[in-house]
Amino acid sequence: MRIPALATALTLVLASPAVAQTIAPILTTPDARDPHSYARPAEARVTHVALDLAADFDTHVIRGIATLDILAKPGAKLVLDDNGLKIVTITDANGNGKPLAYEVGAVDKIHGAPLTVTLNGADKIRIAYASSPDAKALQWLTPAQTAGKKQPFLFSQGEAILNRSWIPTQDSPGIRQTWEAKIAVPKQLTAVMSGLATAKPTCVADRCTFQYKMDKPVAPYLIALAVGDIAFKSTGPRTGIWAEPATLPKAAYEFGELEKFVAAAEGLYGPYRWGRYDVLVLPPSFPFGGMENPTLTFATPTAIAGDRSLVSLIAHELAHSWSGNLVTNATWDDFWLNEGFTSYFENRIMEALYGKRRADMEADLAWTDMMAAVKEAGGPAAKDTQLHLDLDAARDPDDGMTQIAYDKGASFLRTIEKQVGRARWDAYLRSYFDRHAFQPQTSAGFLADLKSKLLTPAEAKTIGVDTWVYSPGIPANAVHVTSAAFPAVDAAAKAYAAGGPLSGVPGKATTQEITRFLSQLPRTLPAERLKALDAAFGWNMTGNAEIRFAWLQLALANHYAPADASAEQFLTSQGRRKFVAPLFQQLMDSGDWGHTLAMDIYGKARAGYHAVTQVTVDRITGWKLMN
Repeated sequence: MRIPALATALTLVLASPAVAQTIAPILTTPDARDPHSYARPAEARVTHVALDLAADFDTHVIRGIATLDILAKPGAKLVLDDNGLKIVTITDANGNGKPLAYEVGAVDKIHGAPLTVTLNGADKIRIAYASSPDAKALQWLTPAQTAGKKQPFLFSQGEAILNRSWIPTQDSPGIRQTWEAKIAVPKQLTAVMSGLATAKPTCVADRCTFQYKMDKPVAPYLIALAVGDIAFKSTGPRTGIWAEPATLPKAAYEFGELEKFVAAAEGLYGPYRWGRYDVLVLPPSFPFGGMENPTLTFATPTAIAGDRSLVSLIAHELAHSWSGNLVTNATWDDFWLNEGFTSYFENRIMEALYGKRRADMEADLAWTDMMAAVKEAGGPAAKDTQLHLDLDAARDPDDGMTQIAYDKGASFLRTIEKQVGRARWDAYLRSYFDRHAFQPQTSAGFLADLKSKLLTPAEAKTIGVDTWVYSPGIPANAVHVTSAAFPAVDAAAKAYAAGGPLSGVPGKATTQEITRFLSQLPRTLPAERLKALDAAFGWNMTGNAEIRFAWLQLALANHYAPADASAEQFLTSQGRRKFVAPLFQQLMDSGDWGHTLAMDIYGKARAGYHAVTQVTVDRITGWKLMN
C-alpha cells in the first residue's frame, strides 16, 4: 500500500492564504508523512467536522450525518479514512445538495480503506452513513458488563487510528480539526463528549439529544464519546467527575483533588487552555489506564485504590493537555513526543503535589519498566527501542505504544534538565508549549527547536540529543532517578526470600513500596512462603490493581495454586491492557499448565474486552487460529 507524502504541502500553503493559516509548517517536511492515513492533505484537507448522529443500542450502530468543511486545491479530490463505514450518500452541502461521486478503495486489515470524494468545487460536503456493529473504536456493553447492571453503555476509543470506524474524516494526528456534535441516545442515558456542552439536552419521546463543541483544532483521534447511566459530581469551579452512580462516590473521593492538579500543572508550564477538566470513570473493560480526551479524561476504575495512591494516572492524563493535545505528534512514528513529555510532566506534577519522595519512587519504578521494555523489544540494539520509530504501513501504529516511548522519552528530558538546570529547562518547556500550541510536531522539529531555543552546540553534543532520538537502546548518560525508600524495601525482599520473618515485609507501606517488594522477590519461591504472604496481607484478592498485578506475576510464576482463581477473577473483571497482556503472556509461557489456564480464562473474558485488548491477547494466545 502506498500512501502519498505530505512534502508537497508547501505548494498549497503558498497558493492559498487561507490554507497558510491552517497547515502547520511542520507538515511540509518529509518526516511528517503519515503512512497510516490515506489522506492527501496537500491537495484537500478537512478543517471542521459537524456530526448529527444517533446511537442505536439494539443494532450496535451509530448512524447519521457528518458535514465536513474542506480546504482544497482547484480540481482536487478529497481522500478520507474509512474502516467499515456504510456510506448512504455524499452530497454538496453548500445549498444545492447535489450528489457527489465517491469510491471506497481496497480494504487493508490495519488501515481500512480510502474513501475518495470528487468535490466538483465543493468546500463543504454532507455524508450520510452508519458505523458497522463491529466498529473497532466503539464498545457496546450490556447492562451486566457495567457497574450498575441496569443500563447498557457505549464508549469510544480512537487512538491510534480507530476513529475512522465511526467518523468519516482524515484520521491522521497531524491533520487537526475543530468539531461539533449532536448525539441522540435513549432517554434514560446520558451522553458526554470530549468537548464543551453547548446546550442542555432536549428530549422527544424516548430519546434525548446532547450537543458538544470543540472550537480548538485537535487531532481526530481525540474526538470521543461515552453514553450510559452516568452522573456528575463537581470537584471545583472547572473540574468534576462523571461515573456510573454505583462508582461515583468512590471515584469522586479518589480524584477529588482535580483542581489542585490543574493548578500545579499550570504553575509548571502555563495556562490550561481547554476550559473544563473533567474525568469520566468508565466500566472496567476500558483498555487503557486513561485516555487524554480534551476536557474529559477517560479513566479506568482500576485506578481507584481507596487511598489516592494511584492518582499519578490522573496527573499523566492532565499533562497531556499540554503534551499530546496542545502539541501533538504529527505521525505515530513520534508517539514519544506525546508520551515521553507527558511522563516527565506527570512526575513533576506528582512532585509538586506529593513531594520528592513519592515522585522519586514512581520515577524509579518507571526506570525498571523501561529496562523491561528494552528486553522485551529484543535488547538494546533493537530498532523499536529508538524514540523516533519506523512504523511503515505494514505495521499497526499500536506496535509503537510501548514503555519505550513513555519512559525513555521521560529519561531523555530528565537528562536535558540535568545538563541545563531546572530553571532554564522549565522556561524553555513553557515557551515550547506556547510557541507550538495547537500544532503537530515531529522529532526533527523538536530537535531543531531545542538546538535553536535552548541548547548550545556543546550542550547538544554532550547530551547526544540525536543519539537519544534516532539510535536504539538507553544512552549511558541517562538520568536514573533512584528512590531513597527502595534500598530498605529491596533488603526486606532479600531477607524474606532467604527465610526471614513476616515482620520485615512492608505490608502496610505505600503502593509503590509494596509493588517494588513483590517485584524483587525471586520467581522461584516456596509455596509456604507465598501462602504466608497471602494470609498476612490478602494480596491475592486486594482491590489495589497495581498490587494485585504485581502479586499475580509473582504467584503465577511460582505456580501458586490459590492464585489461579484470583487470576481468573482479575482477568475477567477488567480489560486494562497493561495488566491483561503481561499476565496472559506469562501464562502462555508457563507450559501446559499455564496454557490451559490462559485459554480457559480468555474464553470467558474475551467478549468483555475492548477491540484494542482483544487484538493484543489474540496475538499472545493464538486465539483466532484456534477458534
